[in-house]
Amino acid sequence: MKVSETAFKTYVFALKVETGKAPAFVDITEQVTDVVHESDVRNGFTLVFSRHTTAAITIQENEPLLLTDMATTLERFAPVNAHYRHNDFSVRTVHMHENECPNGHSHCQHLVLGTSETVPLIDGSLALGEFQRIFVVELDPEKIRREVLIQIMGV
Repeated sequence: MKVSETAFKTYVFALKVETGKAPAFVDITEQVTDVVHESDVRNGFTLVFSRHTTAAITIQENEPLLLTDMATTLERFAPVNAHYRHNDFSVRTVHMHENECPNGHSHCQHLVLGTSETVPLIDGSLALGEFQRIFVVELDPEKIRREVLIQIMGV
């Protein structure tokens, strides 16, 4: 086994992402690639993490009909117009903000997507497959500015 003499590095970048109305699939692959190049890390891992409970990170193909199919699937999984106790502001008392929007469906849709993805970094490049792209998936009903942390670890 070959052991590298190079020091392990960690590089963190906060990416601001403008999203559209839900569900919106925002391809951030190029921005993540730019951050990888800035990091000067050649081999390791790139973690892409959403700091939100209603904006997910996923790796998928950027094909318009597929994105429509995925949006339809999310709506079937947790329909916008279903009843969510989280949306009953007359009884909910936890984690409330002024101008809170009813977004129980957004949180439930997030369950099937997740908060982060990790991509191997090999020779300074993301080891994505031919059609794989990294997306922020906006699940809230309003256009929002999101923060995505990109952490690159390796040598």
